[in-house]
Amino acid sequence: MPTDFQPPPPATEHLQPAANASFDEQYEQARALANSGQPALAVAAYNALLTRSPGNVDVLLGRGIAYTRLDRWAEAQADLEAAAKASPDYADVWLALGNLHQWHDQPEPAIAAYSRLIDLRPNDPASWLARARAYRAAGKLAEARADLAQARTAGGNAAEIDAFDAALTPALAAAVTPQPRAGNPEAALAAGYTWAASLSGSWTDVGSGPRWNDQTASVRHYMQRGSIGFETLRAHRFDQTGYAWALDAYTDLWRGAYANLRYQRAPSGRLFPENAGRIEIWQSLGSGWEASLSDDVLGFDSRVNIYGVSLAKYVGNWYVQLRHQNIVSDGSHSSGDRLLARYYYAGDADSYVEATANRGRSDDPLSLAGGRARSGGGSLTWIRYWSRDWGSKVGVNVSRDGNDARERGLSFGLYRRW
Repeated sequence: MPTDFQPPPPATEHLQPAANASFDEQYEQARALANSGQPALAVAAYNALLTRSPGNVDVLLGRGIAYTRLDRWAEAQADLEAAAKASPDYADVWLALGNLHQWHDQPEPAIAAYSRLIDLRPNDPASWLARARAYRAAGKLAEARADLAQARTAGGNAAEIDAFDAALTPALAAAVTPQPRAGNPEAALAAGYTWAASLSGSWTDVGSGPRWNDQTASVRHYMQRGSIGFETLRAHRFDQTGYAWALDAYTDLWRGAYANLRYQRAPSGRLFPENAGRIEIWQSLGSGWEASLSDDVLGFDSRVNIYGVSLAKYVGNWYVQLRHQNIVSDGSHSSGDRLLARYYYAGDADSYVEATANRGRSDDPLSLAGGRARSGGGSLTWIRYWSRDWGSKVGVNVSRDGNDARERGLSFGLYRRW
């Protein structure tokens, strides 16, 4: 290190420029603050500059970048859009605007900003790489690869492009062979969307008495590491009506693992448990295999725990899962097995046909079946997305209990995402 090295002066000195400092000198001091990791002080310096030169595009650009580094997204966007409107051919403004949307998990606006940047700098490989990253974030992998080719042609860094290309290869393979999250396919929605809503209902013929019916309305928000949904539920059975609401979340954990967390509340405690909770953790085992452990807690008058374990396999466009559950409450114990097969007939992660078969056994010393009762049933469901934004569901199911009572049901659903 040179012996005459001097540390930079304290940041407060930058906020007190000489009285006769020129506009350019103050501007360079503001940039120095921004580039030395002091965006809050840079914003104050840019504010002072704007009092001297209102609407100055360079100052708006600098303050917009500083606001971005402070995660003050709305203020950053306002500054950068004002700069773009005042100087639509200023390439650095479009770069900053694209970065703002990219860092704020808004890939589609980022793509639009980077596209304008490419119009202004068609021979700049960094511009093509920036848009490729936005395309990847939006799930448009073919477009991302095309931009990589353009970056290579423009003379971009070969090692960086090769690394990006290698990272895209497994993502492209996953797009051809979809691997949605097993517990709820809607929990890992197609890239490029941040919201989804659904409305579903079912009707069940129990053989005697009025038919049962159930309805669920939900809205779900998608984030970088998972999603969270809010649901309202209604059930009408035995001439009674019950209501509940629930929060249902999915979140990434460590590599190859994710969790489903759910809390449900029914103030009246009639047909739904007054309180209910769920946790399930999934772990990838490699080669298309994954396993899970789960625990559901139902807060009826007597607490009920449902312990589950499952093993699943992805094979091409097929997903097959075997789940075993033990239901434990005071004085009784039940168990059940379910085999599920899901076929993605359209070759994407949206449309599929799903079939299930289940069987169960109850060991209850107070039951009318001598302490042991067996049950079974099955279902068939068709999910179809008619467009990228709209989808529907129709399903049928049958079941029987230990007393040979039979139930038949029909279900419908409507999906919307944006």
